[in-house]
Amino acid sequence: MADVSHRPGDISGHPDATEMRERYAQIMQTRGVAAVEELVILAGVWIAVSAYTVHFAAARPELAITNLVVGIALAVLGLCTSMAPERSQDLNFVVLLLGAWTIVAPWVVTRNPDTGMILNNVIAGACVCLFALTAGGLLMSKRRT
Repeated sequence: MADVSHRPGDISGHPDATEMRERYAQIMQTRGVAAVEELVILAGVWIAVSAYTVHFAAARPELAITNLVVGIALAVLGLCTSMAPERSQDLNFVVLLLGAWTIVAPWVVTRNPDTGMILNNVIAGACVCLFALTAGGLLMSKRRT
């Protein structure tokens, strides 16, 4: 009968020790990227509900619908990229484009936007762009090493 009791000590004799170390190192390298992408989820949720919390949904329903669609798309993209950050390089570009759209949307979608609409979309869009660039930079630095 095999001895399956727990013995404290080193696992260097385990046949899969090198593979386990490599996998653990890969997971630890992409943790920062996943954390940034989780911020994209939060920003997407904020953009989706911001028209109703900043109270411009009734005055500018077209901007409210745009923010809702873009916010949901950002939240879904953030969720997808945080689940597989090593494969999210191309999706980061889409997140960057959605952040840029969020910045310019008050002027493109509506006429004479209010200060609250402008500040909300510019700040949220700039944060999304910053998150996408940060995640892309982290991924590029991980690929070089």
